[in-house]
Amino acid sequence: MGRYRPPRPYSSPYITLQGKIKLEDELRYLGYTKRPEVTRALAAAAAEGDRSENAEYIYRKKQLREIDSRLQYLVKRLEKLKCIDKIPDDQSRVFFAAWVDLEDEDGKSITYRLVGPDEFDVSKGWISIDSPVAKALLKKQVGDEVSVVAPNGEIHYEVMGIRYK
Repeated sequence: MGRYRPPRPYSSPYITLQGKIKLEDELRYLGYTKRPEVTRALAAAAAEGDRSENAEYIYRKKQLREIDSRLQYLVKRLEKLKCIDKIPDDQSRVFFAAWVDLEDEDGKSITYRLVGPDEFDVSKGWISIDSPVAKALLKKQVGDEVSVVAPNGEIHYEVMGIRYK
């Protein structure tokens, strides 16, 4: 019996060229390397006999389901993605793929890069274009004030710099 999972909310279909290449590499790795390895291990575990008490068999089946689920997601997602690989004409404003230098009310500096929802990584400073901070930053210029509603109150930033690498 399956467990109900509500559909994921729709996310922006944008991705950087580097992000698209990374997803395509993951698709190739899972499809041509990882899945065949797991399938061989599953077949070997199935040959050992009683499957109901075979932990290796149960683990490999679960691993194969996870790989197939991820493969299905990647194929569907890559069809819908729009790769943004050019710098906008107006580089004085914040748009997709921009690096934005911000300063908060306490004078603390922080840098974010606006990327697609499939490639965000907070440890690198990459935030999703769908995030509240990114939505507040869109079309802002250097010197503009930005207010973001956070769980523990409103945060105010000033845009200190915008660049596209």
